[in-house]
Amino acid sequence: MNIQAMMKQAQALQKNMMKEKEEIDNTEFTGTSSFVTVILKGDKTIKNIKIDSEELSKDDIEMLEDMIVVAINNAMKEIDKVTEQKMGKYTKGMPGLF
Repeated sequence: MNIQAMMKQAQALQKNMMKEKEEIDNTEFTGTSSFVTVILKGDKTIKNIKIDSEELSKDDIEMLEDMIVVAINNAMKEIDKVTEQKMGKYTKGMPGLF
């Protein structure tokens, strides 16, 4: 295989990787914990937090804070899982590239 063919193949691979990454970044992921639901985009920005206020009393604020943390972490784990599934074929098991 000559250098030009290798360069074209590398460019095509890079294009496919960027397309997959963009798809992940634009996907919404949901994390839940009791009465808290958090929606994150694939780039790990928080899009929305919903709290079922019917279930919440004033004494539950500390617990609510913990539930938000759990819900966000659950959504981030889902992002990492999907990213690894889609991008793993490009990184060949080298974690942390995306």
